[in-house]
Amino acid sequence: MSSSPLTATPTPLLPAKPKGPLLPHLPHCTSLRALAQLHAAAVKSGLGAHPALVTRLLTLCTKQGAAPAHLAYARQVFDRIPSPGDVVWYNTLLRGYARSSDGAAEAARVLARMLEEGVAPDTYTFVSLLKACAAARAGEEGRQAHGVAVKTGAADHEYVLPTLINMYAECGDARSARAMFGRVPNGDCVVSYNAMITAAVRSSRPGEALVLFREMQAKGLKPTSVTVTSVLSACALLGALELGRWIHEYVRKAGLDSLVKVNTALIDMYGKCGSLEDAIDVFQGMESRDRQAWSVMIVAYANHSYGREAISLFEEMKKQGIRPDAVTFLGVLYACSHSGMVSEGLQYFDSMREYGIVPGIKHYGCVTDLLARSGQLEKAYKFIDELPIQPTAILWRTLLSACGSHGAVDLGKRVFERILELDDTHGSDYVIFSNLCANTGKWEEMNRVRKLMNEKGVVKVPGCSSIEIDNRVHEFFAGDGRHPQSQDARRMVDQVIEQLKLVGYVPNTSQVFHVEMGEEEKATSLRYHSEKLAISFGLLNTSPGTTLRVVKNLRVCPDCHSMAKLVSMLFNRRIILRDLNRFHHFEDGVCSCGDYW
Repeated sequence: MSSSPLTATPTPLLPAKPKGPLLPHLPHCTSLRALAQLHAAAVKSGLGAHPALVTRLLTLCTKQGAAPAHLAYARQVFDRIPSPGDVVWYNTLLRGYARSSDGAAEAARVLARMLEEGVAPDTYTFVSLLKACAAARAGEEGRQAHGVAVKTGAADHEYVLPTLINMYAECGDARSARAMFGRVPNGDCVVSYNAMITAAVRSSRPGEALVLFREMQAKGLKPTSVTVTSVLSACALLGALELGRWIHEYVRKAGLDSLVKVNTALIDMYGKCGSLEDAIDVFQGMESRDRQAWSVMIVAYANHSYGREAISLFEEMKKQGIRPDAVTFLGVLYACSHSGMVSEGLQYFDSMREYGIVPGIKHYGCVTDLLARSGQLEKAYKFIDELPIQPTAILWRTLLSACGSHGAVDLGKRVFERILELDDTHGSDYVIFSNLCANTGKWEEMNRVRKLMNEKGVVKVPGCSSIEIDNRVHEFFAGDGRHPQSQDARRMVDQVIEQLKLVGYVPNTSQVFHVEMGEEEKATSLRYHSEKLAISFGLLNTSPGTTLRVVKNLRVCPDCHSMAKLVSMLFNRRIILRDLNRFHHFEDGVCSCGDYW
């Protein structure tokens, strides 16, 4: 059994009884082994518990970017101190746990020892402790820390209160986060607003984030770089391009456009809102770019079906000496999958190991999609089945969708059964497989699946499409009349369909499987899909030639895809439709995806 660094007898880098002081050598110890050797020399010299030495040692082992082994060593050093009485030592160790993704439990133990030793925690103690709980999503430990903060009178401190808001928000307790936010004096605290806005974005509540941002503006609070990056993320989630452009203009006026993180958020926003041209302009205008900026631009190219451009940028990134990470490769694999570059995608997947990157579930999902989309269904099944990790339902869903597109009913049944073993609550699984059965004449199997769906109480997620007009986002749901102008939109759909029929439009009913329906009824069921309503509403409420940007929560159906192509040609409109998987750029009757989706 190997000894720990604290119990081993290392070969000292310094003499056991150094002639000069040890402290000046600490900053030069860049490895854990060197730190352990210096510490051993200090112990032999009787300086092992010297306050300055311990402080510097803990600081070096817990600094930003330190490896987990360094943090573990710092804890061993700390535990060997008989009665640590310096609050700085506790806070330094807690700061290290705050930078870890799983340090909440250990941080709570450090606080417990602190209280046992009679050392009074200060505001820095609670800030680091709560950050550790937030990073680990450890709500229970966070609530306990909050209780101690209340008892010591630190809970309402100007630094602690925003950290409490963030901790509760990160742990999914929106009610407690809002309660803490209400305790901010006059609500005039930028840091607290930032915590609430960031939390709203991370929990997929972009509308709430924008409301908070407007509140903040109304109070005359000046947004920071943290504010704008979070608000840009909210715009990206909503597809709110015009609001994103307004934020970009604010960024310029506030002098924040030199910050790499802000520019990266702008690239991400423009890419997700469908304006690839603006994303490219921001990227090319950056004076310096970090790995994240390169990666976000590669992902933007990939999502817009510019596979070759994404790969070219990836190669340029490597030439610039920027080392790719897991996100970079995710963009590269997306690009290959969306552009049909199967062999290239597999090669890039294999090359991840050269950079020491362990593939995650999303990388496996890209490879599954890469194989399945190209028709290599059995190979995709084998790939998932032989993964070194437990496959998720999402991986199997990717393959099930491809089985539906390729009419592979037998394989589809095997995949459907694998999905139900993991999650039987997802309505689209039943719909895809029942449609596949109907399309191949397996009526008994189709009825069995639909009966099972009813027994489970599973419902299909309704299609929802949004379009931004005059800085307002309008949402339309398939077939219903929730929007105040839904009747106008439906009448416009009728007019558009009649004009499209004159140029050869025929409703594609191949994906409508209802035995009791005739062709005319099937066509009617397709007519008021949410994306058709949104596109028609855009035609009705924008001037000729205006680009229509639509965001849909599900994958666009074949009939709506055909309709959008014809609308772009007949009405001379550019339509950018973002569905669940990618962007579709419709122009002059052609889609950027090349019908490979």
